[in-house]
Amino acid sequence: MPEVVAKTSFIRMSPRKVRLLADLVRGRPVEEAQSFLQVSPKRASRVLLKLLKSALANAECLNEDKDMGLDMDHLVVKRVMVDEGPTLKRYRARAMGRGTEIRRRTSHITLILDMEE
Repeated sequence: MPEVVAKTSFIRMSPRKVRLLADLVRGRPVEEAQSFLQVSPKRASRVLLKLLKSALANAECLNEDKDMGLDMDHLVVKRVMVDEGPTLKRYRARAMGRGTEIRRRTSHITLILDMEE
C-alpha cells in the first residue's frame, strides 16, 4: 500500500511544542485526529490540522490519478515527524548595556498517512 505524505517547513514554532500534539495524534484514525485537533487550544493544532487536510487532499488526488485503491474511511496517521529547523537569533537589551540572545526556533513537520492494518 502506498503511503501518503504531506510536509511543511520553517514553521515559526518550537519543535518541542509541536511534538506535544504530534504524539497525541500519531496512530489515530484520520477522523479522530481531525476532531482532536479542532478542539485543542494549542497553537500548534492549527498547523497540524492544516497539514492533515493537505495529506487527505494528497490521498484523494493519488486515488483519482493512479487508482491506488485507498479507502479514504480507513486512513490512519502512521507517522508524524517534527524536526528542528534553523534557529533565528535575536537580542534583547538587558541591564548595564548588555544583551542576551533570544532563540526563535523553527520546525519542519512531516505527516504520513496509511491504511489501517
